[in-house]
Amino acid sequence: MILALDVHYEELAANTACVGLRSWPDASSTLEVVERIEEPPAPYESGQFYKRELPHLHRVIERIRCALAVEVVIIDGHVWLGATEPGLGAHLHDALGGQIPVVGVAKSAFHGALATPVLRGESGRPLFVSAVAFDASRAAELVRDMHGAHRVPTLLQRADQLARRIAAPDLAKSLVV
Repeated sequence: MILALDVHYEELAANTACVGLRSWPDASSTLEVVERIEEPPAPYESGQFYKRELPHLHRVIERIRCALAVEVVIIDGHVWLGATEPGLGAHLHDALGGQIPVVGVAKSAFHGALATPVLRGESGRPLFVSAVAFDASRAAELVRDMHGAHRVPTLLQRADQLARRIAAPDLAKSLVV
């Protein structure tokens, strides 16, 4: 299963959403998980974003890994911040024991980050795709060809909406562990 995850922060809580898909071009999810942690999020630190987001992503992925085989994880962020500087995706890959490839899909560039700009739909603004343990150029092609006519693919947008509590998870697709 391919997992697409996103985290949204509130003043006193964090929501982590995970959308599962069987293949990259899927139009609908096969799994939806939303976890809410009622505690103040760690402060944001530029270049150290992983310290804030990694615990939330790791917890949800491990919960799912207990029940399902995970093929690749897609995150909202960068895998690399520079040629040898790990970003959120590289830290997540390490936290998962180096066993699961991670693809990063960032909405903004990070100076020095190793990412491939990908244009989708009619948007003139690219997404920035990077990867660890997965061919980066192939990851860019797969993200470009994901379902949806807009800049952000349908299921990545779904993860964002679930994390922001704009949408409710489909309980028929929820994982009970």
